[in-house]
Amino acid sequence: MSRIVSADRLNCIESNVWVEFIELANKYKPRVNLGQGFPDFPAPEHICRALASTVVNPDRPLINQYTRDCGHPRLTTVLSQLYGQLVGRPIDADSEILITSGAYQSLFNTFMAYVNPGDEVIIIEPYFDCYEPMTRLAGGIPVFVPLRPRRQSPPVDGDEDSRSPLSSSSADWILDPEELESKFSDKTKFIVVNTPNNPLGKVYTREELELIGRLCQKYDCLVVMDEVYEWLIYPGSPQRQHTRMASLPGMWDRTLTIGSAGKTFSVTGWKIGWTYGPRDLIRPLYLIHQSNVSSCATPIQEALAIGFELELKRLDTDQSYWRQLTESLVGKRDKLSAVLSTNRLMPTVPDGGYFMVADCSQLLATEKVDITGESGPTRGWRFARWLSKHRGLQVIPVSAFYSREHNCLAENLIRFCFCKTDRSLETAEQIIRELIG
Repeated sequence: MSRIVSADRLNCIESNVWVEFIELANKYKPRVNLGQGFPDFPAPEHICRALASTVVNPDRPLINQYTRDCGHPRLTTVLSQLYGQLVGRPIDADSEILITSGAYQSLFNTFMAYVNPGDEVIIIEPYFDCYEPMTRLAGGIPVFVPLRPRRQSPPVDGDEDSRSPLSSSSADWILDPEELESKFSDKTKFIVVNTPNNPLGKVYTREELELIGRLCQKYDCLVVMDEVYEWLIYPGSPQRQHTRMASLPGMWDRTLTIGSAGKTFSVTGWKIGWTYGPRDLIRPLYLIHQSNVSSCATPIQEALAIGFELELKRLDTDQSYWRQLTESLVGKRDKLSAVLSTNRLMPTVPDGGYFMVADCSQLLATEKVDITGESGPTRGWRFARWLSKHRGLQVIPVSAFYSREHNCLAENLIRFCFCKTDRSLETAEQIIRELIG
């Protein structure tokens, strides 16, 4: 037998949902992709022009060369100004912000820098699916705690099995305080909190974050805040603004906060993210960063800095790109919700982010859909495959965002992405209506 084999650490990692559904898309060429979370409309013009003018500027030849490993100075400076204002304390641009190759790398740095073999990481379900493999890759043990619906629809004719497991609003999904605390122990290294949540769109309340903060203080652990959708909070939502854990009393010193340029400016292909927090917490992340990615693309960081400088001046005004984007997406959200709810797909309306979860159990109970020939761990997974192959609409099964022990909680759930053009959403509407007609 050859000695040339992969490292044992890879035994804990499986091919993820994105590999499977991207392969499906490549093979069956769906008419519209509401599965992957990227916009199919143009990025803001001022950001694109900033990048174009940066790379062709003959007076600045060094702008196309390496920049500082921990982040381009112009970008870290404006981020320190922005987040210093938002969390209510000064943030040092040189030592308390780390620029990374996307929020994904920010997360990777964090898990690799802090998780030792045997350490426990608390992961709230549903969760962005990289949290679990990153925990295991570092030798840690994921400990799962699910959000649960606060209320449920009434049973039909007294039949408890007919009760919908899905609430009408993402705000109805909450943590049970006793269940949450039961997951903490002296082995807990940190808890990961994603707000607004992918896939639910739940925006955590200040009270919920304060509860998590008290538990982190009680058990002396960190909190990792995945806040990549921080600017996407919808009008009319119970939480009218994003609460930052780092701004709460006593939490700055134990909080690492992660952001994303891709989500902030609708440029997911630019792959720039960041982490901010106290210098003693950022330093270990930098040691991981310098040993793999090193410095990120200089001209992209320069263009983003120009964009942030402009948006900082526009903050909380009608000229703000973030406000305009949110106002655009809320109409798309409401239209998709109406289409789903009138076609036997029960939506959970998100308060933030740009995903919508729907329960497909009523549709699967009809004779319109036959998923018996499809593979997958849940009915939602098999339905998502069937939709892509036979109707040309790609969505993502929500069970991919749960642990194996809890994926039954997402048995009938699928996720739609609505940060798409009206034309894409209209095509999806036509396909969905044809399912019933």
